[in-house]
Amino acid sequence: MDIRGLGYVCVESTDPQQWLDYGTGVLGMMVAPGMPDNGAAYLKMDERPFRIAAFESDRDRFGCAGWEVADAAALETAARELEQADVEVVRGTAGEIAARRVQDLISFRDPDGNRHEIFWGPAMDFARFVSPVGVSRFVTDGLGLGHVVLPAPQFDATRAFYAEVMGFGLSDLMKVRFTTDPNEPEKRLHFMHCNNGRHHSLAIFEAPMPSGCVHMMVEVESMDEVGRALDRMEAQGVKLSATLGKHTNDEMISFYMKTPGGFDMEYGCGGKVVDWDAHTTFESTVTSHWGHDFSIGFK
Repeated sequence: MDIRGLGYVCVESTDPQQWLDYGTGVLGMMVAPGMPDNGAAYLKMDERPFRIAAFESDRDRFGCAGWEVADAAALETAARELEQADVEVVRGTAGEIAARRVQDLISFRDPDGNRHEIFWGPAMDFARFVSPVGVSRFVTDGLGLGHVVLPAPQFDATRAFYAEVMGFGLSDLMKVRFTTDPNEPEKRLHFMHCNNGRHHSLAIFEAPMPSGCVHMMVEVESMDEVGRALDRMEAQGVKLSATLGKHTNDEMISFYMKTPGGFDMEYGCGGKVVDWDAHTTFESTVTSHWGHDFSIGFK
């Protein structure tokens, strides 16, 4: 199938207002105008109607990733390919379609139970993005929202599903430990791309996550914007998960912080755009050129 990018992320929330406060006051997004009055919190970061939606729930966790295809025919192709792979496909209800402001959608789960939606045709009024804290812009044009890193304890099956059914390509790979103990088993982390130049729109990690997500990433256009977000994080009392650093694979300069959903948010700039015809897949043996001390998140 032809996935064009990560279109949106939905989260479950016991208090969607927390996401509005976090999204506007820390991330620098704006409250999305004109969205359904359904108790959900919608956050806008570009010309799209929304990019993050927090729906009221009895728990706080990641909900689903929404993947964009070109049109109705591409959606039907995706549904058919999923069904041929013995994946249960659920057609979007009228309420779900209205809540996402799209023409149509389907939903399904990967072998590890992570929920996904595929959609086409976002309803766009091209309302201008105006950050309440002065963020100039988020980097999304032609690259999608950013990326998500999802848990995949059944790593081989889930990796094959994304490659063989959903059509994601392998960008690069890592094996990581959380401690300096050489006896700790290494865990695989694979980074995957869809039909755009972002280094990875999806990554999978060989471990379970109670929050349903390892982290998601949003990108701004300058280091100054990253620094200001660090200041807002500290001022709002949000917990830092990893210090400022520069990744070896996508060259993103970023830091990580907690979200109201229990998973992390990577906030960065400078991610490289890849020419896939010229790209060679590689294994990174370190996560970062410098920085990114993840141990701080466990303190």
